[in-house]
Amino acid sequence: MSTKRKVLTESEMVKAVQELESGVDAVTVALNHGISKATLYNWKSKYSGMEVSQVRCLKELEEENRKLKQMYAELALDNKILKDVIEKNSRARG
Repeated sequence: MSTKRKVLTESEMVKAVQELESGVDAVTVALNHGISKATLYNWKSKYSGMEVSQVRCLKELEEENRKLKQMYAELALDNKILKDVIEKNSRARG
């Protein structure tokens, strides 16, 4: 049995957090948005007090950061490989 995850927009996330912060019961908010209470509380800790545009900007920055980390990892690996090759060549000549 597999469950398909529902992907919510930034505005739906902010709306859910705002509902929770306005005093609506967490179970009710979670059911209305088709998410778990744990997800709702994770969103609250991450997006509390934010507007939709700020959440959108945060997500874009997180994606850019992920790409930069991937690029760094690839370059660091390339650097390590090149250093190993240089070291082998210098030992072979010496």
